[in-house]
Amino acid sequence: MTAITLVQGDITGQQVDAIVNAANSSLLGGGGVDGAIHRRGGPDILAACRELRASHYGKGLPTGQAVATIAGQLDARWVIHTVGPVWSGNEDRSALLVSCYREALRVAGELGAKTVAFPAISTGIFGWPMDDGARIAVRTVRETATDSVEEVRFVLFDDYAYGEFAEALAAQG
Repeated sequence: MTAITLVQGDITGQQVDAIVNAANSSLLGGGGVDGAIHRRGGPDILAACRELRASHYGKGLPTGQAVATIAGQLDARWVIHTVGPVWSGNEDRSALLVSCYREALRVAGELGAKTVAFPAISTGIFGWPMDDGARIAVRTVRETATDSVEEVRFVLFDDYAYGEFAEALAAQG
């Protein structure tokens, strides 16, 4: 079974095999986690993302899917990019959020990653409520088996996010 740990801090400083990027569909950087990963990882990540855009993802990475690139100057081997859904009060998009975590873990397994750092996908500018995002993230990681991943580390930016993930982890045993 995959161990789940919580860390408060900056995901770009994590020493893991793979860092999951809450990317925008363009794969070309942006704000929040995406911008931080591109800034700290350097131009090699952007170059790898441009190659993806020029080949398989000409229209961008669809929501809920995941793809890996090199990690540039990050202390990781890979960055796994996934595009979270924008939260809606009128439409249930939780299956797309579940897919982000599952697909990122599938890619991590294919790469042979043992340690994976996740942000709280979609809970920033995409507006997903933190408590629900934490519940979905923890449940999905617990229910998703991989051959290689031994530890999933949720790296939460502030006290509020850390608290919501701690509650979700405690509630799900």
